[in-house]
Amino acid sequence: MDPDRKSAVSSFYGGRKGSFDALNQDFPSPGVDYAPQSGRIRDDASSFYNPERRGSTDPLSRPAGAGYNSTSFYPGREEPLKGGRDEEETGPDGGWDVYADFNNAGPRYSSAFGQQDTGYQSLSGTSKAVESTGPVELVTVPALGAEWKKSELRDMTKAGKREKKAESRKQLWRDWTRGNRGAKWMTRKLMVFVCFGVIVIIAVVIGVCLPRVPSFALSNDNPLGNATGDWGAAIPAKFSRIPANFSFPAFANLQVDTDSNYLPLNFKHLRARIFDLQSGFLIGSGDLGHKTLPAKSFPDIQIPLNFTYVATNDSDITWANWYNACQNRGRVTGGKRPGVGFRLELNMVIMGLPGSYGSSTQVASAPCPIELPSNSV
Repeated sequence: MDPDRKSAVSSFYGGRKGSFDALNQDFPSPGVDYAPQSGRIRDDASSFYNPERRGSTDPLSRPAGAGYNSTSFYPGREEPLKGGRDEEETGPDGGWDVYADFNNAGPRYSSAFGQQDTGYQSLSGTSKAVESTGPVELVTVPALGAEWKKSELRDMTKAGKREKKAESRKQLWRDWTRGNRGAKWMTRKLMVFVCFGVIVIIAVVIGVCLPRVPSFALSNDNPLGNATGDWGAAIPAKFSRIPANFSFPAFANLQVDTDSNYLPLNFKHLRARIFDLQSGFLIGSGDLGHKTLPAKSFPDIQIPLNFTYVATNDSDITWANWYNACQNRGRVTGGKRPGVGFRLELNMVIMGLPGSYGSSTQVASAPCPIELPSNSV
């Protein structure tokens, strides 16, 4: 057989008895013997003709089989068969395609089972076949990927993710400190200038806004003043020999230096204590309370004091010193009373400064702020 006349479809050739294709099966007609005869003449109009099946001239009485002959296409018009490469170049738009029976590209042309196949096969279990409106898409199983490593499985856990983030931050900081990486514009050099500028600004703000502890000075003329107003009327002056004691109200006249402050100075409290300079005993105390003083000035303030002392008898040196300094001037020769010595200690809490601060001063000889009546004991 000439090569150009040989069909490219292998199912048309003999020798494949196990094929299930209808075109490869013979359906003999009853009563007709198709045993090969050596005296028959072969119809060689096509390589697909089967000379063993030429028993009748009526094409309708012959059983449909796998072989083709000159009347296989009855009652349609006869077309010259193509073979080899010519059949691959034909298709739905170019004519009849013999491969349509095998590649599901179109309807099957075999009528061995009584009807043409549309190329669609219903799934098992379905009651009704659904007609395909296009080419059948074959479902393929995706290829298996590479197996997961232990490190990759570890990275997918929460602990692994935390470790990766921590390592990333550590690496970022290491690269930044070494100058290998900068956050767009924030390099190490620029960071130094920025930090220096911030420190300067903070220093200026602290220098302006931070309060300073002021200094105090007692008045030279009257370090202790006579109590007037409500404070003077609240505590009456009293000296007694039996038992030996004294009590009287007074003011401590102070001058405050706030020249080092740029903002007003706010005292939460300002407490004072008076100690006898000779004996060292506590004889008085007072509290100014909340007070605000102007900045860059020398304001005068008065701290209310309550002098109270109890002794064993009138021979006590502390009681005697304060009694002689506060007695009536008429009982003193020349009308000049002796002065009294004391030490003033201040304790203050200033808003804006942590903790408390103290200050102290002393006076060697100060006039008594009160004067006892002439008939006092």
